[in-house]
Amino acid sequence: MAEAIVNAQPGFDWKAFSVGTKPTGFIHPMALRTLAEIGIEHQGRSKSVDEVRDVPFDLVVTLCDSAAEECPIWLDQGNQVHIGFPDPAKANGSDKEVMAVFREVRDDIRREVVALLEVYAN
Repeated sequence: MAEAIVNAQPGFDWKAFSVGTKPTGFIHPMALRTLAEIGIEHQGRSKSVDEVRDVPFDLVVTLCDSAAEECPIWLDQGNQVHIGFPDPAKANGSDKEVMAVFREVRDDIRREVVALLEVYAN
């Protein structure tokens, strides 16, 4: 969700790449639904950190605790910041309850990650 949200921000010079330490191979359907609710039609795919290992990033933002622990590959490049969010794909409950978790994480990403990038842009 973070890649889609950042890349959909009007006037942003940032280009986000979302990768995982253990990609599932697909974007969770509820993530796509929650993005569509805010007007983002994401066409991305699940990617591994190996796909961007040699990309020189200005800023690496890890969003889940396992990524913060398992992503030392960028420590010598740019800045690294961790903002912890729960993994909504691990939420339990009814579809309605799980969608609520996806929405909460989506809204938190939109607020916190976008605010962080605005600070780094200045």
